[in-house]
Amino acid sequence: MRDDRSIDPLLPNSAEPAPAVFFDGVTNRKRHVALRFGNDLEIIEKGEGIATWPYPNLRHADGPPDAMRLSCISSLPLARLEIRDPATKREIFARSSSLVAHHGQRRTHTGRIVLWSLAALASISAVTYYGVPLAAARLAPLVPYSFERRVGEMADNQVKAVFGGKVCAAAGGRAAYAKMVETLRRAGNLQIPLQTEILNSAVPNAFALPGGKVYLFEGLLRRAENPDELAGVLAHELGHVIHRDHMRILIQNGGTSFLVGLLFGDVTGAGAVIFATRSLLEASYTRGAETDADAFAIDVMHKLGRSPKPMGELLFRITGAQADKSIGILASHPMTEDRLAMMTREDRPSTGPEILTAREWQALKAICR
Repeated sequence: MRDDRSIDPLLPNSAEPAPAVFFDGVTNRKRHVALRFGNDLEIIEKGEGIATWPYPNLRHADGPPDAMRLSCISSLPLARLEIRDPATKREIFARSSSLVAHHGQRRTHTGRIVLWSLAALASISAVTYYGVPLAAARLAPLVPYSFERRVGEMADNQVKAVFGGKVCAAAGGRAAYAKMVETLRRAGNLQIPLQTEILNSAVPNAFALPGGKVYLFEGLLRRAENPDELAGVLAHELGHVIHRDHMRILIQNGGTSFLVGLLFGDVTGAGAVIFATRSLLEASYTRGAETDADAFAIDVMHKLGRSPKPMGELLFRITGAQADKSIGILASHPMTEDRLAMMTREDRPSTGPEILTAREWQALKAICR
């Protein structure tokens, strides 16, 4: 007796074969075919068999959501069979136990992929927010000061260009400023020489580049009412120098690839210079770094027999009046009443000599005129 299912194309509730589309894996042409279910799945085109796919070798392939797209592990890698008819899909599932199993595994694998993707995203986030800062903190103290000086030198011209480039050069004022910075360096036990310059800029700021290049802006000098106010702010900046905060920020922002590139001589490329300068000018120190720099400044002023309170008064006076929070003391050194209160608690009667004499202070105040 003839087994109609074994030789006839599938005829689900119709006299017409159920449609299917076949891609032979050689060309991208759609071939409209019918399917014959025997010992193997036969693919029929215009009454002739063009391919035979064993049921155990059938696998799901990615396709449209409303279609079953199959591949065959014993056929060409790119060959595909696309089926949209529901009855045909059910028949294939009924005959291919491996396809059913693979379908379940596929759902499982998809779930695993989603879970692993989420885990990878969480790992990347953890590395970004915790791992990179931690690595930067560990690497920064290992960078030689000779290299750190090179980084500061390559940013020096860019900094001057950003702020007008004019260096205040009155001899008496330069001598007084150099004396103040050297006094602070010795009290803070910095073992590197410091280069000092005052820029004729109205921005109320002071900062130090890697390697010990210390800048004071005339805008801050103009607002200072006595040497102790200015000395405390400069001591705070020297705290960032001795703690290598600038190098930590560069490594954190640019990654170790930036550090390695510089170590191998790429310190003059325009991209590296611009990146380093932007990172330094837009530096935003952590609360811990700011606290440590404050503690260093307080310690230095105490060693000199001077009070740190004037520093807090100068900074709070500037930040309290400054509406523009772009570039300046407020941008990179957030001041709060709590910090002023802390410096007030550390107030001591003056027991040491004045950092600058009255004549030196007046010469420093007039350095840009």
